Amino acid sequence: MMTFEDLRVFSTVAAERSFSRAARKLRRTQPAVSQAIRRLEQAAGERLIDRSSRDGTLTDAGQLLLEYGNRLLHLAEEASQAVGALREIRKGRVRIGANDGGVYSVLPLIAVFQKAHPDIVIDVRRVPSRQMAQEVLLRSVDIGVLTFNPPERELQSVVLTTDELVVLVRPDHDLAQQAQVTLEEVGRQNVVAHNDPSPTRDQVIRLYEQRHAALNIRLSLPSLDGVKRAVSMGLGVAVLPRRCALDEIARGELTAIRVPELRTPRQVRLVARLDAGLSHAARAFLDVARATGGPEPPVQETPKRQTRTRSQPET
Repeated sequence: MMTFEDLRVFSTVAAERSFSRAARKLRRTQPAVSQAIRRLEQAAGERLIDRSSRDGTLTDAGQLLLEYGNRLLHLAEEASQAVGALREIRKGRVRIGANDGGVYSVLPLIAVFQKAHPDIVIDVRRVPSRQMAQEVLLRSVDIGVLTFNPPERELQSVVLTTDELVVLVRPDHDLAQQAQVTLEEVGRQNVVAHNDPSPTRDQVIRLYEQRHAALNIRLSLPSLDGVKRAVSMGLGVAVLPRRCALDEIARGELTAIRVPELRTPRQVRLVARLDAGLSHAARAFLDVARATGGPEPPVQETPKRQTRTRSQPET
């Protein structure tokens, strides 16, 4: 059987055209070099070096093996360097699973990570929250973004930031100047909903059902960007995580209003496998998340008058 070490000896003999010079260069004895060549000849079933010549001329079989052997040696060196680059976090890929809302939470962390590791490829894939733990355990993705801590013991969890649900309206909407609104007030508006199934959507619908309150959904859209665009066009109001609309709020395009029943802070977290098979790049991404520990989203502090409706108990 041919080995990389014997091929390396053969390549050196061919380059030096001498067993003795090859032995000195490799810091081996000449008999050891001769034995390596014999093992290759036995494996190939052909003479590789013309022993009758004084300059170590290769036979036709030797020339062919030298060509393939050098290619294999170069590939082995490239493979070693590539593995080393992975270990040193100079190369690699991090596959992240996130739903539409999770992307907004993880993008700031990606920006920080890429400054430290610019050659690492980040691949964010759309994965529903309910399937996230399973996809992580199946290794379809390295890391998942969730707003709840999954029960699977094989997973680790890193809190990335906190967020809250708010009502988004146009700045000229009747509700825009109120400090807070109730679920009932929101339900009486034309509501623009995100129709992608998620724990957040389920939470809001469940609260309305528990209170036997109406929820006037007039438009459902498949993306958060579409929902925000619809609100800015005056097609209705929307209940979304504040972090999903930070830019629009900062630019004055949308106004965020708190809802007492929805004010429980939500922890946005990264989940990943606990086993040793997690890639160096993915481990580095989690380390950056632990070190960064994102702050809560900024709160819009514009003067507002108190809601005209009676206060409701928080849940």
